[in-house]
Amino acid sequence: YPSTAIIMRISDHKIHYPSTVMATSTASTPDASAMVEAAQEVTVSASSGGGSLLKSLLAGGVGGTMAVLVGHPFDLVKVRMQTGTVGGSTQSVLGIMRNTLATEGVRGLYRGVSAPIVAVSPVYALSFWGYDAGQLVVKSFKKDKDSPLSLPEIAIAGGLSAFPATMVMAPTERIKCLLQVQSHAGGKPQYTGMMDCAMKVYKTGGITSLYRGTALTLMRDGPGSIAWFSVYELVKREMVRIQGIEDPSQLSPLAVVVAGGFAGMACWGVSIPPDVLKSRYQTASEGTYTGILDVYKTLVRQEGYGALLTGFKPAMIRAFPANAACFLGMEVAKKALAFMD
Repeated sequence: YPSTAIIMRISDHKIHYPSTVMATSTASTPDASAMVEAAQEVTVSASSGGGSLLKSLLAGGVGGTMAVLVGHPFDLVKVRMQTGTVGGSTQSVLGIMRNTLATEGVRGLYRGVSAPIVAVSPVYALSFWGYDAGQLVVKSFKKDKDSPLSLPEIAIAGGLSAFPATMVMAPTERIKCLLQVQSHAGGKPQYTGMMDCAMKVYKTGGITSLYRGTALTLMRDGPGSIAWFSVYELVKREMVRIQGIEDPSQLSPLAVVVAGGFAGMACWGVSIPPDVLKSRYQTASEGTYTGILDVYKTLVRQEGYGALLTGFKPAMIRAFPANAACFLGMEVAKKALAFMD
């Protein structure tokens, strides 16, 4: 998930937080001129911060890659539990891991990892740009445009950030899930790798097949991004208050890691139900479901409402260390790229 966006905001744009959470400013009535102004602000911001933006892009890619490497084994377990494949419907988290190691080796735990790693940089770049643009849009409707955003306003900006990232995330998730649910235990796998999977999916159903599950991906990442950004900012502000400092950049790396970890857990706490539906829909054979509503009705009818929380345990186990690794990777990369400031 987009865990690097806020650190980019803190380091590159130096947001200063008040000692108390400000109430949401009264927004002016949305009109066309305000939207045009917001778009112009986005354009100016992107063109004026070239070096800083490139640094954020590179550092975000490093942080995102760290998150994938640390969290992918748990993500594989989650998908196999959600889809009921490779013994995933009946075994525990540790049971699936032991079975995977025994039948597929260590490489089996990282099946499908190539797709998310390849997409990490553009996804995190788009998440950063989307959050940045979202804040500009929100500020365009505020009377006091220089005042810090309140938590509800940050939530809105965070939700907006999910839209551009979904365009890259959706086909990546489709390929990743298809690779994760196959196993070498039964003989030759259907797909030999990421490119082979993408080509076969495209030949079968075209670009529409690659983007199957886009709406469900957005239904997952929209609320997830809202929870991620909101909880991260809330924890950071509380730490700033407790430590009696004014500049959040003075917080220790451990504090940033803790805030990111809790934000990741909050994100997945609200994302699991649509993620279950997405995994089922993206890994099903052509024609299995007629649409999103059919996936939901079939799942509830056959397995009950509890099935909507399948994979909750591995997702939550993964959330904290993956986000912690992401933030650590971001900090290290930022220091290494300090010459770009």
